Amino acid sequence: MIGLMSGTSHDAIDAGAVDLALDGDTLHLTPLGVISRAYDGDLRAALTEALPPSRTTLADVCRLDTRIGQAFAAAATEADRELCDGRAELVASHGQTVFHWVAEGRVHGTLQIGQPAWIAEATGLPVVADFRPRDVAAGGQGAPLVGLVDQLWLRGRPGTPVALNLGGIANITAPDGTAFDTGPANALIDAAVRELTPQGRQRGLAYDRDGEIAARGTVHGALLARLLAEPYYALPAPKTTGKELFHPAYLRRALEGYETLAPEDVVATLTRLTAVTVADAVRAAGASEVVASGGGTRNPTLMALLRSELGTGVPVRRSDEWGLASAAKEAYAFAVLGFLTVHGLPGTVAAGTGARHASVLGSVTPGRAGLCPPGLTQGARPPRRLVVDGN
Repeated sequence: MIGLMSGTSHDAIDAGAVDLALDGDTLHLTPLGVISRAYDGDLRAALTEALPPSRTTLADVCRLDTRIGQAFAAAATEADRELCDGRAELVASHGQTVFHWVAEGRVHGTLQIGQPAWIAEATGLPVVADFRPRDVAAGGQGAPLVGLVDQLWLRGRPGTPVALNLGGIANITAPDGTAFDTGPANALIDAAVRELTPQGRQRGLAYDRDGEIAARGTVHGALLARLLAEPYYALPAPKTTGKELFHPAYLRRALEGYETLAPEDVVATLTRLTAVTVADAVRAAGASEVVASGGGTRNPTLMALLRSELGTGVPVRRSDEWGLASAAKEAYAFAVLGFLTVHGLPGTVAAGTGARHASVLGSVTPGRAGLCPPGLTQGARPPRRLVVDGN
């Protein structure tokens, strides 16, 4: 099956193909590869312009829902052809988060767009989508949803390994299923690169490639202290956040009075902010090691700062060492969640999201042959562990 993911950086669609088999209480995952396809410039610009705190219209939302659905459909079709030899049976699509309605520490609603009918029409396969709303309806945060997959994957390993994802937003999962967003990973760094640096303003650079800009800068202590005073960091778990909070306008407000700072110093300070807030959360979880994934793992400056914050007692490793490509882990995770859905099995850890109970997630759009793929395991039991075969 194929898992589709575009995260809070909204720069590309990752399509990860896996073979999944449930053997008793063990779920075996064999990675088949991943492709990543960037949004075209016009679509990404339209999406960026529509995101909070910008004002938008229902016409804009309709157009984006269609165009993103078509882009996801193209990625799924390519993944089926190139990674599955045309034998894929199911697609799980996270879609593109455009709003997460959080007020007074509670999530009231969430919206992911990228109409799954386009994916089903293009591939002929059933599509599981809209994963997050069911957990929200059950009183949960609706995020991070990789918590169950991480818990199954970490189970049985020595010590207290903590899974970390460094996307636009950073999140962690502890072995007991506790999972929450720690704050920004790349979101504010990307915003600073786009808005403050010559590379961003003149050439459209959207991120700090290889951490080069941060490496040239110096952390500004007073600005870092102002950023760390953000109330979100002190909230107890479960909690979730996104670009509804950590957006370019947030950064502009934080920089008031610091307009003369060199862009590289701002980027260095924001990179340190990510390292400090992640490290604080990891220490609070009592981690013995960190298994990291996501685009932020390709930023050596960020990874070095995180390792420095945690010290030698808590090693930081990429998920690649454990058999899951760091760039594809979330796409693989949503493939697992889609697999659980069509087997009628819960895809959440209630304690992790704060929901009243664990829920079977998502909605299913029928393929040409109907609602679900053939060969489902009837009466399947919830898995207790996840094994990555071939690791």
